[in-house]
Amino acid sequence: MTKTLPAHLHKGTLIFAILELRPPYSVWYSLNFMKPEATADMYLTSSSPHAHSGESVERIMWDVVIALMPAALASVWFFRLDALRLMGVCVATCLFFEWGCRKLMKRENTLSDWSAVVTGLLLAFNLPPALPSWMAVVGSIFSIVIAKQVFGGLGYNPFNPALAGRAFMLISFTGAMTTWSASTWFKSLPDLGADAMTAATVDALATATPLGFIKGSLKASYDLPDFTTQALLNFFTGNINGCIGETSAVALLIGAAYLLYRKVITWHIPVSYLITVFVYAAILHHVSPDKSVAPLVHVLSGGLILGAFFMATDMVTSPVTRWGMLLFGTGCGVITMLIRTSATGAYPEGVSFAILIMNAFTPLINRATRHRVFGTVKK
Repeated sequence: MTKTLPAHLHKGTLIFAILELRPPYSVWYSLNFMKPEATADMYLTSSSPHAHSGESVERIMWDVVIALMPAALASVWFFRLDALRLMGVCVATCLFFEWGCRKLMKRENTLSDWSAVVTGLLLAFNLPPALPSWMAVVGSIFSIVIAKQVFGGLGYNPFNPALAGRAFMLISFTGAMTTWSASTWFKSLPDLGADAMTAATVDALATATPLGFIKGSLKASYDLPDFTTQALLNFFTGNINGCIGETSAVALLIGAAYLLYRKVITWHIPVSYLITVFVYAAILHHVSPDKSVAPLVHVLSGGLILGAFFMATDMVTSPVTRWGMLLFGTGCGVITMLIRTSATGAYPEGVSFAILIMNAFTPLINRATRHRVFGTVKK
């Protein structure tokens, strides 16, 4: 037997549906009569995101690869076939093990997102030109398998994969990772004096990076020379010893400008990072000019520009808020200078370890600087 609703009840009368009708009619009425009729101009709300910027992981990674091309060309110009060899080995190894890991884990193939190519290029940029190819293969495997895929792949890794691979190699192959090709950059320095020449012979200077020379002088308690304009020009163009992708500041800045133009990165992390290093070095140079170098030497030497624009800004391992980015960049700068200027430290460069350490603090920084949800009351 079918009951009909009272005639005085009409659509939209929620009070009668709740108070006058007995179950199951109240439920039936609520579900069927209270449902709005679909119209042509009706909008259906789905889960976020409601709008899409048009960007994709593939497009972002392509932009990073394009931005790295000036530095890649500069590395080939200065280091010839060694640069091509290392870039080819690292990229090929990263692609192969990215595919292999996803296959073994029975997950979708992610080679098309180009993140493995970016990891391979960045790792190669952080290697000395004479490094044996098999060591580059080992570092690439660590970057992809341990630092990335073990955590679940792109978007889940807590540390920058390329920097994690470099740190692993620096600890495992310390000798090979700190052996550099000969260069004449030191000839642009003024008279080194007896102390500096005692600290390092001409042959040692020929294969020392600027930061390595500075660290050696600090450990021996010798005065540091003033770096001439010609020396700074060599640092800017890339005519110095170092890892294949970090020496040419001008090539890296061209790529950084492209990333900023494409809005792949923002200025907050790189600028706060570079300013912190500059101010820290300026204070030290003002207090003790004989025991510290000019701020521009720290900014233009080592992997600072490469790290500030291309690795500290990694979307996965860096904060998402603007205040968090500024705090992240400042922390990277302080740690970098603490490592570089410590007379008892073993490593002349601190960029890799600084960024990795701050990667570990990213979740805390995001939590401390997260925005208050609109409409809620601040506790």
